[in-house]
Amino acid sequence: MQATISEIGQPASTLRAFCDDEPQAEPDFAWRVLEEIDYGLMLLRPDGRLQHANHLARHELARGRFLRIAGDRVVGQTPGQTDEVLRAVTSASQGRRQMLMLRSDNETLPVACVPLFQPYETGGGSVLLMLGRQPGIQNLNVTFFSRTHGLTPTEEAVLRALCEGLEVQDIASAHGVSVCTVRTQMRSLRLKTGIGSMRLLVQRVAALPPMVPMSLTLRTPAFAQPHL
Repeated sequence: MQATISEIGQPASTLRAFCDDEPQAEPDFAWRVLEEIDYGLMLLRPDGRLQHANHLARHELARGRFLRIAGDRVVGQTPGQTDEVLRAVTSASQGRRQMLMLRSDNETLPVACVPLFQPYETGGGSVLLMLGRQPGIQNLNVTFFSRTHGLTPTEEAVLRALCEGLEVQDIASAHGVSVCTVRTQMRSLRLKTGIGSMRLLVQRVAALPPMVPMSLTLRTPAFAQPHL
């Protein structure tokens, strides 16, 4: 059973009053929050018109592998894919959550379509598209973790490779060193972080809060419309 707010020590009425204390002090505050999320997020109207996209969603739209902008609407790479996306968005605007698996060559992009209105509201509402995390998108989790534990650049590179799922032999080949050298660096990682196994170390890094480069969060949102 899901606990209510009052059951975990804070009356619901008190929390509501606190949250409503300064309503909409800054209209673009919510957009700036979305910029710090380590997943691509798009806000769409039921007809597929784009209302807002955070930095990772803009990056995906600019690449045009799975989704792109046509006019002011989000479409797929083929007419069939566009129909699939619009059907899912329409369904989500009516309150039914959807999951898409968009494909481009040998790559796949999972997309969750989430309704953004309450069941008691009439008519359709906006839909949030949540894009699956794609390889090659930099975040700062490993960098800050490495600085905190005094890792060398080489040790950080090994840790990043392990978090990406590479095997020891692959890491050694990519770095042009022996397997023995990589294992020595892994031993140093365990000593410096105080974590006894690489499996637990990778899990610890995976659980870190997402941090994205400042250059992305400050970039002009080419596909954003901040005033709805």
